[in-house]
Amino acid sequence: MRILFVGDVFGQPGRRITKELLPALREELAPDLVLANGENAAAGFGITPSLVEELLDLGIAVLTSGNHIWDRKEIVPYLTDHADGRLLRPANYPASAPGHGLYLGKTAAGVEYAVLNLQGRVFMPTIECPFRTADSLLEKIPPTVRIRIVDMHAEATSEKLALGWYLDGRVTAVLGTHTHIPTADETVLPQGTASITDLGMTGPYDSVIGIEKQKVIKKCLDQMPARFEVAKGDTRLAAVLIEADAETGRATSIQRIMRR
Repeated sequence: MRILFVGDVFGQPGRRITKELLPALREELAPDLVLANGENAAAGFGITPSLVEELLDLGIAVLTSGNHIWDRKEIVPYLTDHADGRLLRPANYPASAPGHGLYLGKTAAGVEYAVLNLQGRVFMPTIECPFRTADSLLEKIPPTVRIRIVDMHAEATSEKLALGWYLDGRVTAVLGTHTHIPTADETVLPQGTASITDLGMTGPYDSVIGIEKQKVIKKCLDQMPARFEVAKGDTRLAAVLIEADAETGRATSIQRIMRR
């Protein structure tokens, strides 16, 4: 089984390149399942219901998110009304938060899969433990569901790597998002879990993690409040392609994808 996971779709440039390149990638790589992180799809901060539908209409099966999921107020009723839908929020937010962090589905070929969305706590809001939340979610997944993909939305590389080792052999992949910088540490851990610290951003790379660089530099210099705007240049699609055994759920390979 082949799984394509697209890294953080950032603003209009990220949405545009996903729309332009995803059909050709699907033809070239023949993934059985396409996933993406979409939390920054709306001008770099949050996502709206219409943008959720726009991305899902591209053939993306499930959208994960992270700490910016709450940036657009209109997404809150959407998460409530579509609580079992294909937009996830990190599962380790308090249970009273709208939405869910686990999705169970089937591919067109009938292969069952699970997508888990977690958020780190190092240099981020102190919410519930992602490690213990992962344990709890895995107990809810039927044993017949062998393909299990985790989006670990976190700042610290150490926390992402630790979760990969913690879940090695229990999930198909632990994929880092949030920092927008693609890392070169993709590997399959000894018990068959694919791991990478960060998928990278699908968006403008002539920037500081998607934002117009001069605005970020100015803020670094004067520490004054600033209105950040999405950059436009050097737009790229970042993703990984994972190959896994559908019967065991074990990954056999992970490959970084970067397309302009």
